[in-house]
Amino acid sequence: MTLTEREEELRELVEAEVRKNKESVENDPYRLTYHHMPGAGLMNDPNGWIQWNGTYHLFYQWMPFHTGHGAKFWGHRTSRDLIHWTEQKPALTPSEWFDKDGAFSGSAVVSDDQLHLFYTGNIDGDGEPEEEYQCLAVSSDGMTFTKKGVVAERPEGYTSHFRDPKVWHHEGKWYMVVGAQTEARQGQVLLYQSPDLENWEFIGPVAGSFQGPLKAFGYMWECPDFFHLNGRDVLIVSPQGLDPDGMDYANTYQSGFFTGSLDYEAGTFDHGPFKELDRGFEFYAPQTMEDEQGRRLLVGWMGVPDQWEEAHPTVDNHWIHALTLPRELTWRDGQLIQSPVEELQEMRGPVLLHSSITIENDQKAVRGVEGRSIELNLEFEKLGDQFALEFYQYASFSYRNGILTLSRPRLDEHSETEFRRVRLERPLESLRIFADTSSLEIFVNGGEEVFTSRIFPQPEEEHILFTSLGESTFSIEKWNLSGWTLEQG
Repeated sequence: MTLTEREEELRELVEAEVRKNKESVENDPYRLTYHHMPGAGLMNDPNGWIQWNGTYHLFYQWMPFHTGHGAKFWGHRTSRDLIHWTEQKPALTPSEWFDKDGAFSGSAVVSDDQLHLFYTGNIDGDGEPEEEYQCLAVSSDGMTFTKKGVVAERPEGYTSHFRDPKVWHHEGKWYMVVGAQTEARQGQVLLYQSPDLENWEFIGPVAGSFQGPLKAFGYMWECPDFFHLNGRDVLIVSPQGLDPDGMDYANTYQSGFFTGSLDYEAGTFDHGPFKELDRGFEFYAPQTMEDEQGRRLLVGWMGVPDQWEEAHPTVDNHWIHALTLPRELTWRDGQLIQSPVEELQEMRGPVLLHSSITIENDQKAVRGVEGRSIELNLEFEKLGDQFALEFYQYASFSYRNGILTLSRPRLDEHSETEFRRVRLERPLESLRIFADTSSLEIFVNGGEEVFTSRIFPQPEEEHILFTSLGESTFSIEKWNLSGWTLEQG
């Protein structure tokens, strides 16, 4: 398989852009040590997340030439162990008539020992897409992809917002869900069926505004993902246009899930209520896959579109955004649980252990618990009226009256503080915290809730303070994390 002349030209331009910005990106004090971030430009949605012949392939939306959105590429990284990664050449470029303004998000499947990438080809219009097509590219080596062109066009009754195909196999047939917007400006997910991955039949809307139990529920549903987990079907989606509702839907756009049962013959999804996957400031467009160990693994974008993106300080050094840690999804006691994959333990240095620390009506540091590339595990024996952690004189994470609150300065207005909250279904028992140079991922009660956020404290600040109103007793394990490797392929 060979690349077209235009694809080769675009790849060379990308390589030149990364070389040009290499020094400024690598010297940025907010450069992350164990999260995927771009070599230059803007990184957003994870795409084509799959394991094939023992190798994990993680593709991602990438605008290498500036820190805004535009005619995206599919960046491509591979790993055998989720710790040691190799940056491959871009897998997809905006090179053809059907994707000239962006090879947008999609997914990957394996059939006949070939890797099939399904993605959205974008054609720009005046302020919104003129057209979006679902497209296919195929590879026998996982590195060079031959574009097969358009395999699905939007059905009647829908606008040009029609994107982000996720494909899976079920009982001898292939299925695909696509995010869409009706002509009445309501978000839905559309279901397709195929015998061969190239000829697709439109079944109909399977979920969305005015489908099943829902009333109006957002004007566009992006990045659908569908899978079976522990006896139930799960639909993950990122709806746009939800108004804040108490502690819920506080970001510009949300990501969450429905659980229920898909009737494949009728094309209907009987589901329960929507629940957000992450309660932090930056989380969007997650994608899952089942690896060769049978684990359902999720990676999300550590960002939100149209939410203070231009205010991120890394823009000055020609890069923006990152991806979350890989998380394993399980089902426990009626809840979807997210846990950092066990491979991440390979990054740990020697453990620093403190047991039975008691703080009463005081704020204090704990000896040895500091640093900007660390993992913390807190187990609570007793909690006072309020317990809080302050990270680097910048972000605070507190628990009071059953409510968890994460606060930080507004990125676009540093004199103001903003908050993200959730009420726990049971008392706070544990926190597992991954702090990277400019990010936090906090897993609550074994992953029943998660808070993911970017943070931008003073680069030299490494202190973490603990506060208790009343008496709190807890133990701490702390590891310095060595980070993972990213080599050029």
